[in-house]
Amino acid sequence: MDHLDAIDRPGLRGADHRILTALHARARDPRVAAAARALSWTGEHGALWLAAGLTGAAVDGGGRGAWLRGTALTAGAHLVSMAVKRIVRRPRPAHVEPLVRTAGRHSFPSSHAASATAAAVAFGALGAPAIAPLAAAMCVSRLVVGVHYPSDVAAGAALGALTARLGSRWMGPGGVHA
Repeated sequence: MDHLDAIDRPGLRGADHRILTALHARARDPRVAAAARALSWTGEHGALWLAAGLTGAAVDGGGRGAWLRGTALTAGAHLVSMAVKRIVRRPRPAHVEPLVRTAGRHSFPSSHAASATAAAVAFGALGAPAIAPLAAAMCVSRLVVGVHYPSDVAAGAALGALTARLGSRWMGPGGVHA
């Protein structure tokens, strides 16, 4: 913890720290910590969402193409978020002890949130509304495990929603309705 973390800073940065600290404290409950770690692991590189999309394509023969395009949009959101991370280069939070290892050192935007939200928008439009609550849990888990600030997660979610929305015409008849 650096000396600035002990100071109650006003504005977004201070709110980011306070919200992260409060949600990270929920990990004291071993069940919460285990669930957050599991979500973190399954969401790495968008794996959970890619598997969900491919499963949708396998079981929905008539909607196979739309599921595959939604899966591509989800992967695209993840890739764009990774590119933005390389440009912004915001360090991960240092004032909390992370509960998981991360694939990279940079925090903004959250790639887990980007792929989760893209999947929620794209797959939800294809008749899989259960994806949205799971995606929301994924986003919150990034704070519980202490590897992102809330603004990282919000930016990742916005990027994921925008990616799915921009690709809505490509999804097929009716597109994605966000």
